[in-house]
Amino acid sequence: MDQAQGSRPDAQSAPVCYRHPGRETGVRCTRCDRPICPDCMISASVGFQCPECVRGAAGTGHAPGASRPRTLAGGTVAADPRLVTKILIGINLAVFLLVKARPSVLNDLVLTGAWPPAPWGPTEGVAEGEWYRLVTSMFTHEAIWHIAFNMLSLWWLGGPLEAALGRVRYLSLYLISGLAGGALTFLLAAPATSSLGASGAVYGLFGATAVLMRRLNYDLRPVLALLVINLIFTFTVAGIAWQAHVGGLFAGLVIGYVMVHAPRERRALVQYGVCALMLAVVVGVTLLRTAQLT
Repeated sequence: MDQAQGSRPDAQSAPVCYRHPGRETGVRCTRCDRPICPDCMISASVGFQCPECVRGAAGTGHAPGASRPRTLAGGTVAADPRLVTKILIGINLAVFLLVKARPSVLNDLVLTGAWPPAPWGPTEGVAEGEWYRLVTSMFTHEAIWHIAFNMLSLWWLGGPLEAALGRVRYLSLYLISGLAGGALTFLLAAPATSSLGASGAVYGLFGATAVLMRRLNYDLRPVLALLVINLIFTFTVAGIAWQAHVGGLFAGLVIGYVMVHAPRERRALVQYGVCALMLAVVVGVTLLRTAQLT
């Protein structure tokens, strides 16, 4: 069958701007996800927005016929897109100051599998039921260079991700990435090894940032180059828990991909379902390693 003159094959045609149907575009509004051409793009903290979503956010209501303003991942648009990032940095700094003021608390916060190691019988550690260490270790730092690097990375990566995902989705990504890094460390590291730091969660943000930039058709080379440099340090510098970095990166890639690519008609179900699945994996890994050590 011949194609009618003036029409285009639907399967291969690029999306067209919803305001200018004659203009093809590969960019979408980060709030309503509609295709927009260069004349309709309004720069935002992450990506571009369409004129209707910008007007809807600036006023008290929404423009006629426009979708309710949402983040790229379907979250609620917040007045302060970095609030959760600021709170996370604040918690890390508070714990750091606590450790400096009372060094004895450090032993109760770090991630330790089992101490002393089997067969003498562990008296403390995750294997002894102290699962809280998977969480507290994510917010604990001892060296100033360690917390400085992690907090700078959190600020640089966290703000754009929080704006793109929304607060709840962003916090889920951060916490589950950190837990995944801790669980892999618990599984693969020596039982008496102690580890600490937000690196697992930060590497999760690295993974999600790469996915987000790919989704927005941004140049991936800067973030990939930075990630490669960090991975080189991970595997070449002594004393770094590479398991936490790898576990966090994997979780960030998986959760980040689902957050920005989930089908809109059941977006929340898919997003939080995958988050629950990742948590189940963390619990399963922790139970498996506990059974090996006890």
